[in-house]
Amino acid sequence: MASLLVVGADHLGSITEKLINSGFKEVIHLDGRKVNMVKREIPDNIDIVFVITDYINHNLAKIIKQKAREQAKPIYFVKRSWSSIHKVIDQLQPIAFVN
Repeated sequence: MASLLVVGADHLGSITEKLINSGFKEVIHLDGRKVNMVKREIPDNIDIVFVITDYINHNLAKIIKQKAREQAKPIYFVKRSWSSIHKVIDQLQPIAFVN
């Protein structure tokens, strides 16, 4: 089971519940609206990072991508739709949920 950090979007709505039902043990959401979000680090317990591209500024997306690379964490850019997120989860299934 993997831990997931979702960056972007004000609210995830039912997406959080769907992510947990898909096998993620923990889902942390950062909306990315506040200026100081660029200073936050990715927690060590996070296995995968999703960036919701519909609702994030370019600077924050760039910084999150850089931090994910530095910490060797896989990062995926998705739209705020379950079909877009689910497509990525299907590709991750054999890899991410072995732990």
